This record gives sequence, C-alpha cells and structure tokens, in this order.
Amino acid sequence: MSTYTEDVGNKLNDLLEKTFDAEKGFKKAADHVDNKALKSYFEQKAQERYDFGHEIKTEIKALGQEADKSGSLTGTAHRAWMDIKALFSDDDEESMLEEAIRGEKAAVEEYNEIIKETTLPISTKSILESQKNKIESGLNRLKTLEDLS
Repeated sequence: MSTYTEDVGNKLNDLLEKTFDAEKGFKKAADHVDNKALKSYFEQKAQERYDFGHEIKTEIKALGQEADKSGSLTGTAHRAWMDIKALFSDDDEESMLEEAIRGEKAAVEEYNEIIKETTLPISTKSILESQKNKIESGLNRLKTLEDLS
C-alpha cells in the first residue's frame, strides 16, 4: 500500500513527465513555424515549461520522493504526429497552433485534477495553481495568435 506522500509524488511525477513533453513539443513547434510572433511564443512557452519542470522536481524532492527525468511515450508520439502533420499540411502554422491549443487545454484539465486533491500540501497547491494560471493566460494568447493567422 502506498503512502500519502508517494501518491502525491506519483501525481507530481506524472505532471512532470507531461511538462517535459510540453517543453519538447513547444520547441518542435517553434522549429516548424516561420511567423516570428508564433516562433517567439513557442520558444517562450518551452522555457516556461522548463522552469515549471524544475519547480515540480523541487517539490517532489521536498516530499522525499524521486523525480522522474524523462518524457512519456505519449509525448513522443504526439511530437511525431506534429512532424507528420507539418509534413502533409499546407499550413504548418495553423496546425501547430491547433495542436498547441489542444495540448494546453489538456494541461489545464490535468492541473485541475491534481489541484482538486484536497490533501495536497499548501506549497504544492500554490505552485500548481500559479503554473495553471500561466498556462491559461498563454492559452488566451494562443487563441489571439490563431485569430491573427
């Protein structure tokens, strides 16, 4: 039977894995677009996810748990899908935007699931709420960029 800190650590490790996936995905998206504003946005989001990952890793270690250091198979498959979409799409930028919006919406849902865990340490909840708010803000900006393309 797992302990409370192991359960929280596992959830945070799952989120950490997805954060690494998002960082790699944003880097890949930046490589597939020419629009300077969009490229800059994707690069900024990759850096933000890198920073999120380090915050989450620190929190996992504070709980006395081991932090996973790799992305997921799902994330690798998603990036491969982005490559295929870019290869066959007439509008790389629009398809990258659509994928980014879809991914960000999924990230917000993931954060909401973990945040509603009533037994989260206050420090963990605070970090996750801050990160989720940044993702939501970025999602709004992404939708604006989509309207401009």
